Amino acid sequence: MLPFFFFFFFLLVLLSQATLPVKSQQRPKNIFILAGQSNMAGRGGVVNDTKTGKAVWDGIVPAQCQPNPSILRLTAAQTWVEAHEPLHADIDYLKINGIGPGMAFANAILTRIPDFGVVGLVPCAVGGTNISQWGKGGFLYDQLVRRTQVALQGGGVIRAMLWYQGESDTLSREDAYAYNQRLESFFVNLRLDLQNPVLPIVQVALASGEGPYVNVVREAQLDTNLPNVQCVDAKGLPLEPDRLHLTTPAQVHLGETLADAFIQSLSSPIRLSSNSLGTPLSYNLASRFYMDALLRCLLMLVIFS
Repeated sequence: MLPFFFFFFFLLVLLSQATLPVKSQQRPKNIFILAGQSNMAGRGGVVNDTKTGKAVWDGIVPAQCQPNPSILRLTAAQTWVEAHEPLHADIDYLKINGIGPGMAFANAILTRIPDFGVVGLVPCAVGGTNISQWGKGGFLYDQLVRRTQVALQGGGVIRAMLWYQGESDTLSREDAYAYNQRLESFFVNLRLDLQNPVLPIVQVALASGEGPYVNVVREAQLDTNLPNVQCVDAKGLPLEPDRLHLTTPAQVHLGETLADAFIQSLSSPIRLSSNSLGTPLSYNLASRFYMDALLRCLLMLVIFS
């Protein structure tokens, strides 16, 4: 009887991650993860100051990105506060941040669905990062998981992750051609660690890149073969003079397009794709999640028996 007690005890321990408390009394109902690199963090309105030669944000916040009492953000200190631009100022703190798609996305959701409830944005994007740096076990991955777990403590639900990344992976042929496999592994591992095998993901196909392999990475993004992953194409959106980052109007357009994609998914069934063996990937994801939890519990049972 004792082994079974330990088995279920450690199952409960594994499935209830201990995290730091959220300090604010107001807690969001609908949680959205914002992850990726600089175009998700936001560089809209970031320009070079001709006097100092340094990057500065012009401070212009369009109407679609204005604060709303029903839109919160999780700060770097893991506190819920009313969201305002720049959303990633204390997350991507080594860079100058401007307008990203997050606020336009959240405001569009609340405009289109007035009774949607309080939105909680969880900024996690960091400029200049490649997909390998987001792999399981790395700092960015662990920070994303930890911040999401903290966000969930108030009883909210993760509605989706918005993902915009890949510009840094266009520099190297090796990275570009490995992008599809690395991206799908990241999505699968994240879903397992967040205990949500079919977590909705809306990713953005690149509008630009740092190197010559933009089309290779774009193809990998557009061909992502996982269930419940949508792709919004940013190709053709206006860019800042650096030819890399989206302008403020482009970020507003992107945020609203992401909102449209998310809302459309609410009325659509989960689209299941199949792997080369013909087994539904959603089944594989769920199976991996439960088998992973089971194997960890069995290991703990052996150790403590």
